[in-house]
Amino acid sequence: MSAQIMHEVMPMDRLLPVVMMAGALLLTAAARAAAPGITGPTFNLTAQTAYLNQPDGNQVYSWGYGCNGAPTGFAPTLPNQNCPAMQVPGPTLIVHEGDTVTVNLANGLPNPAGNTSILFPDFSVTTSCTAATAVGVVGLLTCEAAPGGTVTYTFTATTPGTHAYYSGTQGDLQIEMGLYGAIIVLPAHVPAVCNSGVHAQNVIAQSTASLVHPGVAETDFRLAHAAYDHPGSCYDREYLFQFAAMDLSIHRQALAQVTALAGCAAGAVGCSLLVPTEPYHPNYFVINGRSMPDDMDPNFDGVYPHQPYNGNPHMHPGEDVLVRVIGQGRWQHPFHEHGNHVRILGRDGNLIKSVSDTYSPTAQTGTAALAGPLLFTTTTTPGQAFDGIFYWTGRGLNWDAYGHNPASADSSAKVTCKPDANGYNTGVGATTDTSVPLAINYFEWCQDHNKPLQAAPFGDVPGGGPATLPDPNIMTNGAWYGGSPYLGPDATNRATGPTSVQLPSNSQANPANERGYAFMWHSHNEREITTNNVFPGGMFMMMLVDSREFVIDESN
Repeated sequence: MSAQIMHEVMPMDRLLPVVMMAGALLLTAAARAAAPGITGPTFNLTAQTAYLNQPDGNQVYSWGYGCNGAPTGFAPTLPNQNCPAMQVPGPTLIVHEGDTVTVNLANGLPNPAGNTSILFPDFSVTTSCTAATAVGVVGLLTCEAAPGGTVTYTFTATTPGTHAYYSGTQGDLQIEMGLYGAIIVLPAHVPAVCNSGVHAQNVIAQSTASLVHPGVAETDFRLAHAAYDHPGSCYDREYLFQFAAMDLSIHRQALAQVTALAGCAAGAVGCSLLVPTEPYHPNYFVINGRSMPDDMDPNFDGVYPHQPYNGNPHMHPGEDVLVRVIGQGRWQHPFHEHGNHVRILGRDGNLIKSVSDTYSPTAQTGTAALAGPLLFTTTTTPGQAFDGIFYWTGRGLNWDAYGHNPASADSSAKVTCKPDANGYNTGVGATTDTSVPLAINYFEWCQDHNKPLQAAPFGDVPGGGPATLPDPNIMTNGAWYGGSPYLGPDATNRATGPTSVQLPSNSQANPANERGYAFMWHSHNEREITTNNVFPGGMFMMMLVDSREFVIDESN
């Protein structure tokens, strides 16, 4: 990620400490993301104004959907959950396939902003404009709520998966100002295979207080066990990310005109905004309404009262992570997930199946064969959603990522690796061992078991290993490095023994009980990893692959 084409080029001696500091902040925050939202099938929303906090200290005047009163419920259940009257993105609406969904929208925007509305592009919608007693104003694309007025939308949640919703009124301005959100439709027929085999073993490994989690068990925060009515869409953990951009000049002009027209009568001559939205020069790039590093702070953090959702995914090796993504706004964002490609399951609720797929969701029989692409960079087309699976095991590293060493005094360094039919230590298949899911090296790639990273503690490729470790003598300025090339808090001791040469403890920026692998997930448009043209920022987060010893607590 070269900084050379950015508007403000930062000298490398200034840039590196900033990156290191951002990494240190990330790894000490230890917040999670999950996919929090409110449950229906009836939702009472309002469109209102508020300010969004940004890492550079700016508070950006914005419009957003929020809850008009207390919602029916929340899912999953998290501490400090709330649904303010304005938030960006809007509340994530969680329903089930087949539900009749009703959304009542109240227009609480300033009179000069005019009418507002919501489009649900993946569904056939009936509005209150077509009811016997019409409520609302017939607009260009849908039924609109006048200032102070209301409108009702009704549709059947016909297809599972992740879907977008956004304003259908003067979209160049209103979507830019923040009027967008997500709908998650949970499948009606979760395949039985999603609760058996490796997926069941993953639940055991997560939830059992054992060698893996001494005295502590993880909680399952999934909304469902499958993204679609299909066995190829089973997952073990899930996250929702909505990508958008903001042009500060548009927001400032909207605020200036709203202020100048304060008190004018809605619909009166001259009581309307004339905010130019071209040329478009966004300078804030957000994930779930926040820029890095704010997106790594907890969900419902009080510092961001109108940006409740974060963006900080975690996983254990071998888990299928469901990534729900929506491109909001007017730009396409090429997003790269380091660590592995993403297998696309479907777009806008349309599962991508092979022509040979004959699977029946109701009978749960037939041949199941998906055909979604495996993408190096996932494109987020404006208004389009996709569901994909991210997977990481450490296979092919050519060293033992868990730091096992049969000569070590540490008994946890001598655990075995019994390959299943696919070569992983899962305890499933011919070498069934019910204790395996509770082992530190659950899902290890057995061909790499007991392989040392290097022959020399600080050697390099010629010295006997596939990687070159940094010299500890230059690890200064709060270096962003876990302190160990191995996975897990005690892996260095397991690999080399407590008396062997190790990297200094002051090089370990992430929590001592974690020691996970951090993969950067970021936009491949370099400008989009800045905040107001300053790097690092923008559409930038980290996927933290944590050892089974580390408890991933998505309650925050």
